[in-house]
Amino acid sequence: MSDSQVITFGCRLNTYESQVIKDLLIQKDVTGTIVVNTCAVTSEAERQARQSIRKLRRDNPTARIIVTGCSAQINPGQYAAMPEVSQILGNTEKMKLESYATGTERVVVTDIMEIKETAGHLVAGFEGKARAFVQVQNGCDHRCTFCTIPYGRGNSRSVAIGEIVNQIRVLAESGYQEIVFTGVDITAYGADLPGSPTLGQMIRRVFALVPELKRLRLSSLDPVEMDEDLWTLIAQEPRLMPHLHLSLQAGDNLILKRMKRRHLREDVIQFCNRAKALRPDVAFGADLIAGFPTETDAMFLNTLNIIEECDLTYLHVFPYSPRPGTPASRMPQVKRAMIKERAAVLREAGDKALHRFLNAWVGKQTNVLVESDTHGKTDHFAPVQFEQKTTAKPGSVIPVVLKETTPQHLIGIVP
Repeated sequence: MSDSQVITFGCRLNTYESQVIKDLLIQKDVTGTIVVNTCAVTSEAERQARQSIRKLRRDNPTARIIVTGCSAQINPGQYAAMPEVSQILGNTEKMKLESYATGTERVVVTDIMEIKETAGHLVAGFEGKARAFVQVQNGCDHRCTFCTIPYGRGNSRSVAIGEIVNQIRVLAESGYQEIVFTGVDITAYGADLPGSPTLGQMIRRVFALVPELKRLRLSSLDPVEMDEDLWTLIAQEPRLMPHLHLSLQAGDNLILKRMKRRHLREDVIQFCNRAKALRPDVAFGADLIAGFPTETDAMFLNTLNIIEECDLTYLHVFPYSPRPGTPASRMPQVKRAMIKERAAVLREAGDKALHRFLNAWVGKQTNVLVESDTHGKTDHFAPVQFEQKTTAKPGSVIPVVLKETTPQHLIGIVP
């Protein structure tokens, strides 16, 4: 049994890949090693990773520290310059068993753009997790002006439906009731596969082939890449959770154009209206960037207003930070103080929207996926704190009566 550990930053795809890395370390019987799986979505994410690496070295002076993930893929030099780091692996290398042999080169990072396939890795379970993550896609073919992720992940490539079905069967047999599909741009799923199946077609086949799958949740969706099969599933499939997270970024059309996004604010409003018409109880989350270059007060107001217009509930707010080499970094920048102020306004609006949403559930009974003996989440991803500790195991789904709210979660009674 390996005594090594994996530290994860960033997205759900990284969470899935970290579990693969843990399995590889055990398989290789790697000891005394710490793998830091980094994120490059913001400068702050990279700063936190470097800070964590320094602390890990102080606390573990003899450990072998391996740094991998998107930040290591995009800028291996910054980690090679850190004396705390033993080895740097790229995003392709981190998923290979042979990468964890001792005596290999210190920096092993190949050109991610040359990768044409996404290898399937069977994961039997996720340590300490109530839900399991399944990678269905990796990479991105789009080049948003603020984003470096395609250079960390490569071009879009999809996992074959058969591999996805096999993975879900293994996880369902292990007792997982809720699966989360992860990827960089999951609505781009299938374009590179024979027959070009869409995301909705793939999900429809998964539900048909794995009837024991009880709950499926989707990660971030592109509002203009939705296919008709997926819309039909939203309307008709109760196993698809009524919680949709949008890769929105802004609510102003000129800013969206300068971001090189493919949707307009009208597309997002239409998306949300259609989803609510098909499934009235649906809840929305969204990513929003505050203070993108050239953003005026009027442009910012359009982004602020779309929170209410689309009834957005769960916001991930990112203060804009320039990423070296991106087109947005060369545009006229908004002052840092203004960016910070606008981010705070968006977060406050998000807190109010969440509180309104939670209040609407008071007095009702709903299903809750147990995450610990004190907490869980509803089908709509609303956080619930149990009034008294439950004996139900993490990962089980139990009925809960929702009694009251705090600003950030519901308080529930297990009948």
